[in-house]
Amino acid sequence: MATWRTTSRDRPHRTAADAAGPESAALARAAAARGHQVHAATAEAAGREPAAKLAGQVIIDFTRPDRAVEQITAYARRHGVGAVLTVNEYLTELTSLVCAELGLPGNDPHFAHAARNKAAMARVLAEAGVRIPYTRLARGDGELHDALHDRQVGFPCAIKPAAGAGSAGVIVVTDLDEATPAANAARSAHPTDGGAGHAGIVVQAYAAGTEYSVESVTQDGATTHLAITRKATTSGPCRVETGHSLPVCLPSATEAAVHREVRTAIRAVGVRNGASHTEVVIDLAGRCTVIEIAARLGAGHIGILLQHALGIDVFAALLDVALGRPAALTPTARGHATVRFITSPRTGRLTSLSRLPEQGPGVPFVRWRAAVGDLVHAATANTDRLGCFVVTGSDADEVEERADALGRQIQVQVGPLPAVGGPGQAKPARTAAIAG
Repeated sequence: MATWRTTSRDRPHRTAADAAGPESAALARAAAARGHQVHAATAEAAGREPAAKLAGQVIIDFTRPDRAVEQITAYARRHGVGAVLTVNEYLTELTSLVCAELGLPGNDPHFAHAARNKAAMARVLAEAGVRIPYTRLARGDGELHDALHDRQVGFPCAIKPAAGAGSAGVIVVTDLDEATPAANAARSAHPTDGGAGHAGIVVQAYAAGTEYSVESVTQDGATTHLAITRKATTSGPCRVETGHSLPVCLPSATEAAVHREVRTAIRAVGVRNGASHTEVVIDLAGRCTVIEIAARLGAGHIGILLQHALGIDVFAALLDVALGRPAALTPTARGHATVRFITSPRTGRLTSLSRLPEQGPGVPFVRWRAAVGDLVHAATANTDRLGCFVVTGSDADEVEERADALGRQIQVQVGPLPAVGGPGQAKPARTAAIAG
């Protein structure tokens, strides 16, 4: 399913529904809890019970964006829709076009492409004066050769799909021998929606430092930064995120510099009404480099972390932004929250998964998407995660220590793959629940 939500100005109407992702489910529940009817624009009819009872849905071919805009706007007008929003990375540009057609609060459709395509993003951010890694677009082997021999790129460098998400196809290479297979992997990493799979790849100078993200909400062009999030990732060529922790307290001068760069980036990609998730690297000198920006709420349960650590109901806030109502973005709590993702040590058949954390005090959220017998993969993208758990509390050090202890207890056993077509053929694990 793809994600969409809408609401009417006179009576509470909200379309939405992406049963495939936890952020979409949370947004649908928030809409229903506030008395809004929930509609869905989706690629296929719901195959299981959605997060909220749907008042209606429209089936859309998202690989034809122009036609999709026509279908969604026609549906919205028939049903008196008064707000449209998405938490799906691949639908942010389409959402901006729909909002513009309907005259609803949304992002600037003329710049929304730059929040989806990393080559366009690098261009507009550089033009706005944002500090970013040097970036080259490579649409073919000739441009790839030129980019890899550009001294401003150098090694190590990152190769990634121009229109990808979820770390799929993102590979850090250290020399020319690694570049061709990395480029092939980036080219084969296609987005799940929107038909943007042939936008080429980008080659980007490597930014050394500590990785963070900045979670922000913009309304009528005014941005509020909710939190800075520390990101934990795997090492090696594929940098899959294994955890998020927030809020992070940086030195005041560093924080001010980060917020300044991020605010400029948000304006540059046309975010006017909605959430944004900006990934940055801070080096040893305290300099901030913006890696990329998404015109959506950060995935990986960042919304849950904001609720538990800071008391900000970001899902309700996004609904208010889409309705043109004042959004409640002031923290009402001073806590700490972290999410840890569990990955497989290798590709194979999952034979045992034990000693998992249980939901309870200080552990408000646990989700597992893998079961014994599933085909699992060594993590090369966020969709390869086996599950996750959230730990919360008033003291940051205690929360991190408890999360580390719970993570060490988890035991994952993976056996070899069965013979192709033979008995006991492994079935692939579901991929949608822990993406982002």
